[in-house]
Amino acid sequence: MALTQRLEFRQSQSLVMSPQLMQAIKLLQLSNLDLMAFVEEELERNPLLERASDAAAGDEAPTEVHQVSGEQLADGQARNAQDAAPTTYTEWGGGASGDEDYNPEAFVAAETTLSDHLAEQLSVAFPGPAQRMIGQYLIDLVDEAGYLPPDLGQAAERLGASQQEVEDVLAVLQKFDPPGVCARNLSECLAIQLRELDRYDPAMQALVEHLDLLAKRDIASLRKLCGVDDEDIADMIGEIRRLNPKPGTKFGSARLQTMVPDVYVRPGPDGGWHVELNSDTLPRVLVNQTYYSELSKKIGKDGDKSYFTDALQNATWLVRALDQRARTILKVATEIVRQQDGFFTHGVAHLRPLNLKAVADAIQMHESTVSRVTANKYMATNRGTFELKYFFTASIASADGGEAHSAEAVRHHIKQLIDAEEPSAILSDDTIVERLRALGIDIARRTVAKYREAMRIPSSVQRRRDNEWSTINSRASGETGLREETPSPQFGILQRLVFT
Repeated sequence: MALTQRLEFRQSQSLVMSPQLMQAIKLLQLSNLDLMAFVEEELERNPLLERASDAAAGDEAPTEVHQVSGEQLADGQARNAQDAAPTTYTEWGGGASGDEDYNPEAFVAAETTLSDHLAEQLSVAFPGPAQRMIGQYLIDLVDEAGYLPPDLGQAAERLGASQQEVEDVLAVLQKFDPPGVCARNLSECLAIQLRELDRYDPAMQALVEHLDLLAKRDIASLRKLCGVDDEDIADMIGEIRRLNPKPGTKFGSARLQTMVPDVYVRPGPDGGWHVELNSDTLPRVLVNQTYYSELSKKIGKDGDKSYFTDALQNATWLVRALDQRARTILKVATEIVRQQDGFFTHGVAHLRPLNLKAVADAIQMHESTVSRVTANKYMATNRGTFELKYFFTASIASADGGEAHSAEAVRHHIKQLIDAEEPSAILSDDTIVERLRALGIDIARRTVAKYREAMRIPSSVQRRRDNEWSTINSRASGETGLREETPSPQFGILQRLVFT
């Protein structure tokens, strides 16, 4: 076959990512504090950009309040918001692959915080959004040492959940890595770690419940309470001191910054909800057209004219981009409130499964836009302040091309399959994949393994060994009931005395 050269003309369409469009995408996903810092830099760099006065800023910033009445959004307000905010894929940009500032090294260099580490485990540990919401609320209360406040009664009241539901979620959180995390006092922290090591027997329980005696070096009383001899009590004390009284310190410290809500959700007089932007977080800038007009009459060099023309374009674009960003945030937040009306009215038990696509379709935006809007944005509600992404759940593709399955539902299926397995027929991860695909759930083996490990379910090999060992020892040993631990009033002092 002969090789020839020829010219061909082809017509095609493609999305061109201009620098300004890329910057608009970046602005959309910035937190309010980062946005303020960005605008301050622009004010210093651009002579035609100036900080607006309070009176002028009121005209520039979007000030409308969206009202969600029951399950329906006020039609007139929704139409106004839709007209004002960008509604096309090209206006705010496409996927992340088009961002030139994407830096893979940032993921390597970023230090994982305790909150991030717990959140990763939380995302696959619970079957429903209600439990995950409670879990995220508790994780936000964990301090850098890994401890929760002693009293969690307000959490149940704030979230509209029962105290038992909070306790059930807390029990799961206390099984997260690192061992001992989410304890409410030192005794509970040590007990969690000892259970993890299978060393929390009645004698060790008595020692942990009387750390005040250990701090006083009253070994005789401890030996009597634990019912052990001198050698055993010395070994037990050595085990206690090898534990970590502050399990959270092994992770990086989160950057401390005030959580300032971007959106306020308040009850309305008609039983609905008012959704409004927090005007304090909106940068107020204006383009100084008068200054540009005066300069244009005096500038003689072409280079200077080009510089000030670009400055005018950039300033005009920034004002417009900030306005679009604010309106888009308001639009997405309003739809979230509409979708999750049950949560705001009745509590966490009425939290609905929700994904980005449902919101994107409802407001006629691209999923990537909704994803960027919900990152680093907070909503102040009658039940607390939450990041917008808290209201979303992940999804797993359908094997038959139908409706996608929520990740919570898939995890629930995996747990059901493992709970129902026979001791003589332990299910491997590959078998679970086959069972799920038979149910129409298209999932990879590594995803099954990831979900299983996050739920603290051992591998099929370990489960088989555990069953064999349980059968051998079922007649020789039984489980010992554990008394509820009492909080120590001298938490800090005990830490210093017990572990020194």
